[in-house]
Order: sequence, then C-alpha cells, then structure tokens
Amino acid sequence: MAATDSQTLPPGSGPWQLARAELRRRTSVKLSLAVVALFVFMAAAAPLLSSLGGWGPEEFDKSAVDPYLGGQPIGPLGGVSAEHWLGVEPVTGRDLFARVVHGARVSLLIAFAATAVVVVTGVAAGTAAGYFGGTTDAVLSRLMDLTMSFPSLIFMIAMMSVARDVNRIVLMTAVIGLFGWPGIARVVRGQTLSLKHREYVDAARVGGSGPWRILTRDILPGVAGPVIAYTTLLVPGMIATEAALSYLGVGVRPPTPSWGQMIAESVAFYDTDPMYFIVPSTCLFLTVLVFTLLGDALRDILDPRSGRA
Repeated sequence: MAATDSQTLPPGSGPWQLARAELRRRTSVKLSLAVVALFVFMAAAAPLLSSLGGWGPEEFDKSAVDPYLGGQPIGPLGGVSAEHWLGVEPVTGRDLFARVVHGARVSLLIAFAATAVVVVTGVAAGTAAGYFGGTTDAVLSRLMDLTMSFPSLIFMIAMMSVARDVNRIVLMTAVIGLFGWPGIARVVRGQTLSLKHREYVDAARVGGSGPWRILTRDILPGVAGPVIAYTTLLVPGMIATEAALSYLGVGVRPPTPSWGQMIAESVAFYDTDPMYFIVPSTCLFLTVLVFTLLGDALRDILDPRSGRA
C-alpha cells in the first residue's frame, strides 16, 4: 500500500491521508459507500419517498388484492405496477415500497443508535481500564467477562417480552447496546495498554498533563483507527440483531414496519407471493453485505496488525 500511495501523495503525508487514498482506490469500497448512502437517504427521506409513491406504510388498498384467491396480489410479481412500485402485501394490500423505506428508517435507526451506545460505552470502559490499571482495570475486566458470559439473545428475548408499555425502539437500542460494549472495550483496553508507556505519553505526563488531557489528546487518537474499523463491522451485526428480534416477534410491533418483521410475515406467503419475501430480504442482505465489506477494508487499512493487510 505504501508504494502505491507514495506515487499519488506528496512526501510527508500522514496515515489518515494514506488511508483515504487507499479507500478511494478500492472499487469495493466505492460501491459499498454508494449503497450505504442510498439506504441512509432512503431511511432519512422515507416520508417523502412514500408520498412520491402515493401510499403510506399503513394504508390498505383492497383493490390490489384478490379476495377470491386468499388475498393474493393482483398482477405479476406480487402486484408490481405503476401504482405500487414493488408490489403489495398479500391480504392487506399495503404498499411494499412504502413499508420498505419506512422499515429502513426503523432498522437503521436502531442499528446506528445501538452502535453509538456500544462504541461510547466500550471506548470509555476500555480506555479507563487500560490507562488507570489496578482496581479499575480489575473491576471493569470482570464486568466485561460477566456481560459476555450472558446468553445475550435469550436475555434480549426475555427483556423484550416482559417490557410491554415502553417505546420499543428505545428499549431495543438499550438492550442491544447492553450486551455489545465488552468486545470493543477489550480492543480499546489492549490498545491503551500499548500506548500509555510510549515516549510522547510519558513526556506529556512529565510535562504536567492530567489523565483527562492525556486520554483525549494522546490515547484516543491512537486508538481511533481500530475503533472506526470495529464500529463499521458492528453495524451489520446490529442490523441483523434487530431483524432477528423482530422476526421472533419481540422487536418492533405492527403496524410500525421493520425489515425483520416483514420477513417474518412473508414466510407464510413465500410459495404464493415470493416478492413479498424477496424485497425486504434483499434490502437486509445488501445492507449487511456493504457494511461488512466496508468494515473489512477499514480494518485492513487502519488496523494492519489484524494480519489481514
């Protein structure tokens, strides 16, 4: 990578400039970023897009389904037409395009919010454990071990089942974030342990800098690369977790759409109306795939010690 970058960047370029140049060079990264931007735009502009389609996510169109065939969509490919761009749901006649774009908003909101909770908590705990050591390290390390020893999926299902009269999006974000932080905390702890005895950190300490200044000015910039790469790899896992909980019926509740919920509802119609299953499944697959590819590329570039670069 260094040889390639030295031909396109001026001498003295820093690691972040080299990383940006390498990211721009990779076709897979460009495609991944384009798809990520598309889904983020789709989620942010969901009300506008559904209004352009002419249907809301909870509007029923009984004229689009055949009551004599068990509510099957009228027309080819699950009712795809100029009026319903991706077809309609069987029985209800709700517009699939409207529900997919609004489902993207719910799924990505939960994934990004849970990832933010995980990263902030994990970075705070990891830097504290690695820098202060001693009792702080022992307590936080045991808390990481305890959290990671829980059967997280079972506990999530139990929590989501018993907590009924609460905001489901906030609850899912909190529950998913509760079990996700130890992984990144361990990564940051290891990085902090290797950085806190570097010469520039010792020089800052001798110069009178306090722990807060050293952590924010010297330690955190040093762990930023692995954290960014790890964060990008966290997002697809969060999306899949939200989809799994909604698929199991303990996530977002109808009529609020989410991709996992739509996939669960489409299972009963996969043989008679495969488009109902294909549309949300494709969106979920592409989102997880592009975030995984982007995370792998960032890890190769920003954390070469992972052994994959």
